[in-house]
Amino acid sequence: MNIARLSCIGGGNMATALVAGLVKRGMPPAHITVADPSEDQRHRLAADYGVIAVADNAAAARGAEVIVLAVKPQHMRAVATDLAPSVDPQTLILSVAAGISHADLTRWVGARSVIRTMPNRPAIDGLGATALYAPAQVGPAARALAESIMGAVGITVWVDQEPQMDTVTALSGSGPAYFFLFMEALETAALARGLPPLVAHRLALETGFGAASMARSTDSVEALGRLREQVTSKGGTTAAALAVFEASGLRDIVSRAVGAAETRAAELAAEHGGAAADAAGGNP
Repeated sequence: MNIARLSCIGGGNMATALVAGLVKRGMPPAHITVADPSEDQRHRLAADYGVIAVADNAAAARGAEVIVLAVKPQHMRAVATDLAPSVDPQTLILSVAAGISHADLTRWVGARSVIRTMPNRPAIDGLGATALYAPAQVGPAARALAESIMGAVGITVWVDQEPQMDTVTALSGSGPAYFFLFMEALETAALARGLPPLVAHRLALETGFGAASMARSTDSVEALGRLREQVTSKGGTTAAALAVFEASGLRDIVSRAVGAAETRAAELAAEHGGAAADAAGGNP
C-alpha cells in the first residue's frame, strides 16, 4: 500500500482500529495523521502507534491522499464542510458514518472520489466486516485503494446499490450486539439452571466462537442451514431446543429487529443529511 499520507478525521475506536491495522500491515506511522479534539486521545495514538496526532482537522487534511471521515453522523456535515477548503478534489474520501449518503458527502466535502464504508466493532481486533459503496463514476484505482485500506481490519465486500448500505448497517454494523445478546441469554439460562458463572460464561463464549469458526470455513450460502442440520439429531436435545425457537417465531423476531435497525439508518440520513441538514445550517 503506497500512500504518502493518510489522514483520519476523528480518533475514536474505528479510527484507532484502522490505524492499528495499517501499521501492522507495514504502513509507516509517519504517513498517518489523526485529528481529534481530545488531547488524551491524541497522546494515546501517538504513543501507541507512532502516528502524527493533531487537534486541527484542516491541518490533517491538507496534502492527504486519503481522508477517512471517522466521525458520528450528527457531526459529519459540519466536519465535512469545514474541511472542504483544505481538501484537494483528487483526494480519496472514505466515510465510516452510518446513514450519510454519498451525494451529501460529495456535496459537502467537494471531492470527486467518495466511498462509503460500513465497518463493525470487531475491526478493533482485526476481525471486522466492512461493506463499501461507490457509484460507477468512482474508478477502479480508488476502489482498490479503499478496499486495501479497509482490508487492514478484516474482510471487505461491495454493494451495488446505495440503499443496501442501510441493510448492511442493520446486519453487520449492529450485528455484533445481536450475537452478544444471544450469548448473554445462553449464559443467563445456564446460570438459572445451576452452572457456575465462570463455567457458563466460558462455555457460551467458546460455543459462539467455535460455531462462527465452523461457519466461516465456507462461503457457501447454504452452509449455515447445512451445519445446523449436521448438529441436529432427529429427536435429540438440539432438535428440542430449535423447535422452541421456531415456535416462538425467532426468525420473524430477527427479521423485525434488522428492519428496525435498517429504518433507523435511513432516518439518520434524513436527520443529518440532505435538505434537513442544509436547512439547519445553510447550503455549503
